Amino acid sequence: MTLTATQRDLFQEIASRWTLNARPKQLPPQGAWRVWFIRCGRGWGKNRTGAEWVLQRVREGFTRIALVGETKADVRDTMVEVGDSSILRCARPEERPLYEPSKRRLTFPNGAIAIAYSGDDPDQLRGPQHDSGWVDELAKFQYPKETWMNLLMGLRIGPNPQVLITTTPRPIQILKEIQADPGTVLVTGSTRENEENLSPDFIAEITRRYAGTRLGRQELEGEILDDNPLALWKRDVIENLRVREAPPRLVRIVVGVDPAVSGSEEAAETGIVTAGMAADGHLYVLADDSLQGTPNEWAVAVARAYHASRADRVIGEVNNGGDLVEVNLRTVDRQISFKAVHATRGKVIRAEPIAALYEQGKVHHVGTLPQLEDQMVEWVPGDKSPDRMDALTWALTELAEKAPITGSRFPIAAGKRTW
Repeated sequence: MTLTATQRDLFQEIASRWTLNARPKQLPPQGAWRVWFIRCGRGWGKNRTGAEWVLQRVREGFTRIALVGETKADVRDTMVEVGDSSILRCARPEERPLYEPSKRRLTFPNGAIAIAYSGDDPDQLRGPQHDSGWVDELAKFQYPKETWMNLLMGLRIGPNPQVLITTTPRPIQILKEIQADPGTVLVTGSTRENEENLSPDFIAEITRRYAGTRLGRQELEGEILDDNPLALWKRDVIENLRVREAPPRLVRIVVGVDPAVSGSEEAAETGIVTAGMAADGHLYVLADDSLQGTPNEWAVAVARAYHASRADRVIGEVNNGGDLVEVNLRTVDRQISFKAVHATRGKVIRAEPIAALYEQGKVHHVGTLPQLEDQMVEWVPGDKSPDRMDALTWALTELAEKAPITGSRFPIAAGKRTW
């Protein structure tokens, strides 16, 4: 049978309707609720779910929507514009919004407005009012609790204000509190539930990395894990010592680097962790800029971290790359002050004194550093130590073994990304 153009358009329209193609878990819960909490593994389809829910809220007449991501770039790239499951990609032609990045604003044809916010600047959410909110990857935010509480305070207009959280979990307190709230509907999901829409290469790679591991239960199954009882670091210790910002003056700042000499996709990440020491001897972990990349890419990232924090030195492990590590950094920036360190002692011997400093209440994380903290609380002595944790250990060891230095370039005022 030959279809007319009108019939073809109708069939295409039906095929594209989200309510007909979504899995039941991806559709809004029935009944009264304030928070729809989707806690799932990677690739489950949470971004498509979030975008489609926002579009549905607009169709239903809700007009003030908060879009909250880990950073401004994440909101733009994942939630709004670039990704295949973004709002602009999922919107029907007649409802496609005008996107104004400089204003962080989407304006829909019916007058509804969505504003972008980020988890590294929770104060943006002080004051604005909303009737809807989509929060993506809350577990990865630098300031998850502050961002969440500010959003809730502003969710106060309209007949039925609601918020959707889509996240791969981490065992942080605010997620547990949201999950336990009587106004929350929790939906959990595994990566395998969306396998037919995922690349076989992705399934093979993520299975290779995580299958059969504790971390796999978090990354694939969406479980919130308790602490590994054999690990040196405990999450509640890190959490109890966490601060919103570093003290006004730090007397020394270093960038610890655990380099991946190879730039292949199979290579480990290069750990890049910035830390500082206050006049009272307390240590502050300021940033984690670790990445998987070529030698040039990680050298650029180290230089950026060095200058952004106004550090006085880069501390780099040279066991794998020898002089190539320093040469690589000098190629990017000849002005970097570099100190080479050699792993002559075992990983456990280096890590144990640093873990003890945490137990003594002397190390504070500034905001949340999710991937670094996950490595710390999962690593068990005897296992291969991960790169972010190694970079942390080098940085804190350097600070702990040196007396505070004064009168140089580094006693500076604390500020956003410049301590």
